Amino acid sequence: MFSAREYLPDTVLARLTEARVNDPEFAARAAALRIRRGKLAPNGKLNILAADHPARNVTKVGADPLAMADRRDYLARILRVLSSPRVDGIMATMDILEDLLSIDGFLRGAGAPTLLDGRVLIASLNRGGLAGSSWELDDPITGATPANCAEWRLDGAKLLLRVDPSEPASLPTIKVCVEAINECNALRLPMFLEPLPVTKTDKGYVVVKTPEALAKLAGVASALGDSSRYLWLKLPHCEGYETVARATTLPILLLGGESAGDPSPFLRQLSAAMSAGPNVRGALVGRNVLYPGDEDPLAMAEAAGGIVHQGWSVEVALQSMAAIRNRDLDRLSRFL
Repeated sequence: MFSAREYLPDTVLARLTEARVNDPEFAARAAALRIRRGKLAPNGKLNILAADHPARNVTKVGADPLAMADRRDYLARILRVLSSPRVDGIMATMDILEDLLSIDGFLRGAGAPTLLDGRVLIASLNRGGLAGSSWELDDPITGATPANCAEWRLDGAKLLLRVDPSEPASLPTIKVCVEAINECNALRLPMFLEPLPVTKTDKGYVVVKTPEALAKLAGVASALGDSSRYLWLKLPHCEGYETVARATTLPILLLGGESAGDPSPFLRQLSAAMSAGPNVRGALVGRNVLYPGDEDPLAMAEAAGGIVHQGWSVEVALQSMAAIRNRDLDRLSRFL
């Protein structure tokens, strides 16, 4: 079982708060020193970790309603995943990115290998549509702006666009997304847009995972903004994913949704999605990688990366985990 306390020592956690109190510009200086990759997707594919759930009031994993509310555990799992060379980077809110940049700065200062050089860093922009709120589908930008992304030398921006045709609040969110896409285009900043058809149930909004609903909204999303030249789509898997892939020529990354608590289901979805069309280019996944049941998040991240980047079968990906599980658990404590 992965131990956050073992992987992210008390001393490092304390240094994060100390830096926030006594040197609030430390993360920004670390961002200025970070070595960026020359091309977003050198081989045309991306395996990105998603870590923006707590800011939207989403903290439940499995039976634990506050799993993602434990910031040490959350950060430790993120850092564990980012130690994989098969993970291209991370999409997160600025508070998470700043913690990661600070830890990267600590490592750089110690002369240790960094985690963020050459990685893709993407900021999540619209977090105002809090889960369970009465205004949930009215989702303004309450996080970073495209200008912030450029200032921090980030590599992209992300937007969530949930659309319920019966909910008027969907329209303001569409307009917010259009404005952000236009701003990103002006900055030549890649935009990762997550268009989700949703419907309201007694348990809240749920995603309509049918080929028809996803394909139709993918067509709408592809046309938003003054240009689609920097636009990627993030779409969930469904049966008949070929129909969804054919709805656009934009590159598509698979999202994972709630954790299955077991590596197999998501890896099988990922493998199936990668063969659905030439524009399916990888994954932008959070909970299924960070919380893979009793499995090591690093082993799960490498298995997913093997499918995306090396074309592994699901069986090969699952077999690879044994050699990776619990490897280098002292990575941070060796240097910090």
